[in-house]
Amino acid sequence: MGETNSSGGRSWWRDRWHSGDLAPVVSLFVLIAIFTVLVGPREFLSVGTASLVLEQGAVLAIVSVGMTFVLLAAEIDLAVGKVALLSACVCGVLFEQPFAAGPKGTAEATLLSLLVVLAVPFLVALIAGWLSGMLTVTSTLPSFIITLAMMFVSDGMARYLTKSEKFNVPAVLKMIGNDGLLLTRKLHVPYSAMLAAVVLLIGHVVLQHTRFGRYVYMTGGNREAARLAGVRTSRIVMVCLVICSLTAALGGLVNAGRLESVSLDQNTELLLEAVACVVLGGTSLFGGEGGMLRTLIGVLTFTVLKVGLNSVQIPGITHFDLLRPFVMGVVLLIALMINGRIARKKG
Repeated sequence: MGETNSSGGRSWWRDRWHSGDLAPVVSLFVLIAIFTVLVGPREFLSVGTASLVLEQGAVLAIVSVGMTFVLLAAEIDLAVGKVALLSACVCGVLFEQPFAAGPKGTAEATLLSLLVVLAVPFLVALIAGWLSGMLTVTSTLPSFIITLAMMFVSDGMARYLTKSEKFNVPAVLKMIGNDGLLLTRKLHVPYSAMLAAVVLLIGHVVLQHTRFGRYVYMTGGNREAARLAGVRTSRIVMVCLVICSLTAALGGLVNAGRLESVSLDQNTELLLEAVACVVLGGTSLFGGEGGMLRTLIGVLTFTVLKVGLNSVQIPGITHFDLLRPFVMGVVLLIALMINGRIARKKG
């Protein structure tokens, strides 16, 4: 997916952009307009709503970065939610060991022990991602099956480690998950959103300005042609799955800090929501088309949808909260249909 064109900038713009690329942006503004009418402009178009969107979208944005790499390479990772859970559980269990903060995490941990507690979850995620990638490229099975198995492996390990008990997490994670900067008296920018912005920026730079990013697009666009051109497509797939696992681990730790504890009921919807964000942004499920800017739009769209549905009250409909998964499913289904049509037109 090059960013240069020998025929000039205008031709590059026509090749790279078309009307379908505006669909995610239009969808975002349509949702904002709908909830502004339903909730009220003073309530929905407020600083508080903006802060809430940033807070709720931070973890999704972090995990969606890794999912974008995987989808661009024409693969899928079904284990992200459970890898996030396992990483958080490893962190919580280690934090309550005698070498760290002790039982219930009440003692003061040393800097070295904190580094171990925070580093080991990423090591576990790296191993999980490497195993998923290695088995995907060395077997005849698709990543869908391999990562499905890894999902069960991660879930089982999390259950075994925690014995279904809650665990405390380091104060630094609680700070990242709940605190932030007060830019104004009402505008609160969470540290988690700042971290998500950094991860998105790094992902964007890697995809758009490095050889590895160019190879990711080539691998997803036409794997056989990329292989014949000298790209080690197997290695690209492995690295993408490792990246996805690492961002899942980071998202799991941030989410545990936001909830101020670790339990097995966390991250249950993270896989679906991460895929929804990437798809809503316009990244192709068939590989080779998309990017971090589109993922950002998808995260904002999905989070606005969640926040709006939590805020709206429709007269005459009781228990409207129970319809939220249905509405989200309908929106995701529409996005998938639009994504498929755009992909066929480009093909």
